[in-house]
Order: sequence, then C-alpha cells, then structure tokens
Amino acid sequence: MALDKNFLWGGATAANQVEGGVLEGGRKLSNIDLLPCGEDRKAVGLGELEMLEWKEGYYYPAKEAIDMYHRYLEDIQLFAEMGFKVYRMSLSWSRIFPNGDDLEPNEEGLAFYEGIFQELKKHGIEPLVTIAHFDVPVHLIKEYGGWRSRKLVDFYSHYAETVLKRFKGQVKYWLTINEINILLHQPFVGGGIIFREGDNKEEVKYQAAHHQLVASALATKIAHEVDPENQVGCMLAGGSHYPYTCRPEDYQEAIRRDREGYFFIDVQARGKYPNYALKKFEQEGLTIQMETGDAAILASAPVDFVSFSYYCSRTVSGHAEDYQQATGNIFASIKNDNLPSTEWGWQIDPLGLRNSLNQLYDRYQKPLFIVENGLGAVDVPDENGYVADDYRIDYLKQHIEAFKEAVEIDGVELLGYTTWGCIDLVAASTGQMSKRYGFIYVDRDDQGNGTMKRSKKKSFDWYKQVIASNGENLEVAETVNV
Repeated sequence: MALDKNFLWGGATAANQVEGGVLEGGRKLSNIDLLPCGEDRKAVGLGELEMLEWKEGYYYPAKEAIDMYHRYLEDIQLFAEMGFKVYRMSLSWSRIFPNGDDLEPNEEGLAFYEGIFQELKKHGIEPLVTIAHFDVPVHLIKEYGGWRSRKLVDFYSHYAETVLKRFKGQVKYWLTINEINILLHQPFVGGGIIFREGDNKEEVKYQAAHHQLVASALATKIAHEVDPENQVGCMLAGGSHYPYTCRPEDYQEAIRRDREGYFFIDVQARGKYPNYALKKFEQEGLTIQMETGDAAILASAPVDFVSFSYYCSRTVSGHAEDYQQATGNIFASIKNDNLPSTEWGWQIDPLGLRNSLNQLYDRYQKPLFIVENGLGAVDVPDENGYVADDYRIDYLKQHIEAFKEAVEIDGVELLGYTTWGCIDLVAASTGQMSKRYGFIYVDRDDQGNGTMKRSKKKSFDWYKQVIASNGENLEVAETVNV
C-alpha cells in the first residue's frame, strides 16, 4: 500500500510564533506573548511569573515574531511554489475574541484569517486549522485563572462555534487543542495556569485537563453539526518511551509515561475516561469535579482522526536519577547512547516515528496525521545568503522513509505530513530564532534584529521535489542550488 494520491504534504506554524502584530487589529495579549526569550522562558512556562504584562529589560519575541501578520501573501506564495497540499496554522483566540469572554467577535480578526484562507484557496492549498495552539487570552487568566475555571469551557465553545460557522466551506480540517498533554508539563503554556499557595498542583492540572477535554468534545460536536464534511482531530505531543533496560521496573515506567499522553487521546478518541486514569485520581486523592452531563458530552463526539507531533523518542527508567539526562520537546528523558542528538539535545530517531505510528494506530484504529516533525538547527548562510542545510534534508528524508514504511509495510492509515516550522519562526521551547526549522530562511536574530527578508534554503527545492513525486523521490539532486 503506497501513499494515497491525495496524501496531504505541507508545513505547519502557529499564530503566536509567526504572526507578530500582537496589539494590532484589535488583538490583545495572550499567554504566550508573555514568554521572554532566554533563561526565564521555562520558568514562565511553568507559571512562575509575577505579573501578566511585559517587563522592562526582557525581549518578547512574539511581539513581532516573523511578521506574517503583514507578510502572509509573500509567505503563502512560497508555500505554493513548494507545492504544498496543506498548510497547518492556528487562529489566535485573542485576535478574534480579544478578552476571551467577549460576547461578539472582533471582525477585523475574522477578516484577517478570511484573507489567509482565500489566498490559500487561490493556490490550491487546504488549511488545517488549530483552534487553540498554546493560546489563552490574558484577560481569562486574570479574571478566571485560565483553564482551571469551568467557565473557559463556555468561552472556548463560543469561540469555536464562531469560527466554525464563519469559516464553513473554507476550512475542512480542524484540530481542537494543540499538544493537549503539554498542560501537565507546562501548565501556563498549555492552560494559562498560575499556581496559588496551597494548590494541589496535580489536581489543578487534571481539573484543567477535564475542562479542556469537555471543551474539545463540544467543539467537535459543533463542527459536525455546522458542516458534516468537517474532519476534526485531536493533537498529541508524541514520541514513544523506551525502557532504558529490560528490567521490569523500566518497562513499567515506559508504560506509565506513555499513558500520561495517551490519557488525553483515549478520552478524545474513545469518548470516555480510561480506568487507569480513574484509578490514578482515586489512589492519589485527586478530586476532579465533573458536572452531570460531562460523560455524555465526551461520549457524543469522538474525533475523526488523531494527529501528533514527533521530534524524538524518549528513554525512561524506574531509576532515572542514576543516568545521564537528555532533553526533547519539554519532556525529561535519559540519554539514549544508541541515538545521535541535535544541537539542543533532542535525540534523532526516525524508526521511533514508525514505532509511534504503529502504537497509535493499533490503539485507536483511526486515521493518523503527522502535523509536526522537523529539525531545529543553527543555519549559517554563506556569503550569498544561501543556506545549504543538508543536515535538515537528511533528517526529514529518514523520517519520511520511516512513515512510508509504516504505511506501506505496516498498513497504518496516514492522512498527511506537515513539517514543523516550514518557514523559520520563534521556537516555542526557547523563544529563539536561531533554532531554525524552515525551508525558508528569515533574517531575524534572537534579539529581534534583522530585515525579515525571506530566502530559500537548499531544502526548499528538495521538499518541492518530494511533494511533486508524492514521496517517491527523496534524493538530493545535484542541480538543487540558488
């Protein structure tokens, strides 16, 4: 079974990492706007911040990002030149509902996204739209405590219904909440949560998770009611966990860590809480408030497909303190000596992508969609401004080969593949521009200096060739150059 002729090749970005224009067009501040570039970014992501506003002496990269707010016509033209079939993007909640709890949407924000969808349609590119991608309006954090409050279910549902109705016929593929399991690891990023004195942090996080799961189900239900053609997916920060040794304790830890993420998808894909989660709440004394009718809501609207990000696998042990640690997309991991690492310590494991695809497909028996995959690296332009990023081509080539094997040999049903950061953007984990993922170089540094000029890297023409051949031609042509 080869890749379907309608396989969706493309790229992915997020509003808060590319748009900029954070106070333009009626938009107000969102949680990610408050994350500085540098050492303090991780602490803020965990909810360790004194005030919900910009502080002097810090650089906040989301303010301007790569200015796609003013440059999307140019960027979409480049995506079209590569032959994109799909472009994954997100809406900014605070651009459409500046406070989050507004009764009426901001028309200027809706018109902005309508312009993007019209431009994509002109080039034959299907939008894949994330409704909330690490995005909570600051007003909702100040007034309600972010997703710890049940009221956000109503505010999010109103937001979702608004965009689903407004963009009916313009958008077919939707994701409800990006990397929903990140809420457990970076609660301010994932849920706009700032912990208070005396909080049971686990209870707060899982209560917020319940609210997000109910809200996601309501959005899925609304999407299907608004347009039966809509396809709605959930989204997991993926990557399988390997036991460090064959000790049973290590294998048990791998199961536990996998379940931390699968918990969310189990609910979204199967429509109910898994027994292991209910047992966890009971054994740890966590009281999760569930309203009458919540179970029915969850059961009524399972997602149509399961999407996920994949950058690396992770290795775990029941005795993790005994081993050297690695990093990788927020999650802690033991260094796996069998795998090479990126400049940021993320371990490169193409076979792990095939493993993850098989695990997810076996578990859910629903179509899958790889909506983030890529290599963050320091790109150094030559004297002509050209980036010969063979290392990125090599990474992507290996991962494409891996997912093709999952489809062609293992029988996994895969809808598409969108590389992360198809144009250089602000890295979510670090706030850096120097951690580049794109096929398109953006002249911007970690301090906000640069012209914002766009230029094609070597990987641009290579990916164009991959798409044109539906993944059959992965070789690097000698003619690929400026």
